[in-house]
Amino acid sequence: MKCEHCTRKECSKKTKTDDGENVSPDVPSLAQENSEKGEFHKLADAKIFLSDCLACDSCVTAEEGAQLSQQNAKDFFRVLNLNKKCDTSEHKVLVVSVCPQSLPYFAAKLNLSVTDASRRLCGFLKSLGVHYVFDMAIAADFSILESQKEFVRRYHQHSDEQRALPMLTSACPGWVRYAERVLGHPVTPHLCTAKSPQQVMGSLVKDYFAKQQNLPPEKIFHVVVAPCYDKKLEALQEGFSTALPGAQGTDCVLTSGEITQMMEQSDLSVKDAAVDTLFRDAKEAVVRRHDGTGSDGHLAHVFRHAAKELFNEHVEEITYCALRNKDFQEVTLEKNGEVLLRFAAAYGFRNVQNLVLKLRKGKFPYHFVEVLACPGGCLNGRGQAQTEHGHTDKFVLRQMEGIYADIPVQPPESSAHVQELYQEWLEGTDSLKAQEALHTSYQSPERCTAALDMKW
Repeated sequence: MKCEHCTRKECSKKTKTDDGENVSPDVPSLAQENSEKGEFHKLADAKIFLSDCLACDSCVTAEEGAQLSQQNAKDFFRVLNLNKKCDTSEHKVLVVSVCPQSLPYFAAKLNLSVTDASRRLCGFLKSLGVHYVFDMAIAADFSILESQKEFVRRYHQHSDEQRALPMLTSACPGWVRYAERVLGHPVTPHLCTAKSPQQVMGSLVKDYFAKQQNLPPEKIFHVVVAPCYDKKLEALQEGFSTALPGAQGTDCVLTSGEITQMMEQSDLSVKDAAVDTLFRDAKEAVVRRHDGTGSDGHLAHVFRHAAKELFNEHVEEITYCALRNKDFQEVTLEKNGEVLLRFAAAYGFRNVQNLVLKLRKGKFPYHFVEVLACPGGCLNGRGQAQTEHGHTDKFVLRQMEGIYADIPVQPPESSAHVQELYQEWLEGTDSLKAQEALHTSYQSPERCTAALDMKW
């Protein structure tokens, strides 16, 4: 099964379990009697088809394909088993970071509150041999705060001669890869340079946390649990420091569905455990989210910040107006009949195509667009809430949406820990170190030759 834009028969980009396939005999077991014995016999080798993929136009090189083949449970268990060997020089500190959009899936599957589900997940991972489990919400704090600052800067820089707007979000790796490899210039200059939450978390774990523990970054094996297969591809490009070229911030990405499969097939005795925190003054990370219905909420937070900084307008409630469909929505700030800000959210490939068409035609009315590859946003990522036939499990998704909506919202500006990290880790909010750790750049192949002439 392929999408209509596909140029390849099958993609090595991601992995999805097919229960009807033959089971690989060399995947390590959850039920280990000793470090050499036992097989996790039900985890199948997986295939992914391009119907699951946004960036499908020859987006994966042969080298990337080989690396992606390691982004699975086998690599995770390989490290777990190495840690049981006598040769301590091969041991790694195993750190797992969990995306906020994955927690509602675990809560729905386990029939627990989101807090209890996070503790159950943490207990399960630690029963396997994981040393630390972190919530990635703090990484999203940094991504949002840097996006806010960049939008205000672009707004002031924008002119007929210098087209700094629109700003397009860059937290979705499927969309970013599509923009880089398929659309190219002049779309890529409009991508926000703030790193995604996963990229920021890679820097936090391999730099800040590693220094806290007096460990070289290569002694840490960092795993991210995410709702989306595209995060596996993002991990390959995720250098956390220009001083250490080739060093990855994330070593392995496992989807929520892959972790759930492990939990279902495990016969280990699991005790709930508190989620770890990067900060010594906090005993347990509190489950929280940002103001987005199914994502990290870049649109809502950037909109409020821009309204205040640019027009001294305090926005409490944000009203979304659905346009073509429920996955293309508009938000405006108006004063005395004049539209001051016009933002949009575009989710899913159909809406992304319409977005790009407007850009190319020069009929683009938006200052900012939150772009996500998956219809419905990150909660509907292909790595969770899927039926056996690869379709969205609508019942589970509705449960997840309700659970996610009930999680307390905490604006990133209100986090004392974030401000502490800016000073202690990054040497200030506008330092060179902050720029290196929190921002990135994009490939820009000359795939599109027509210039953008946006009319506001």
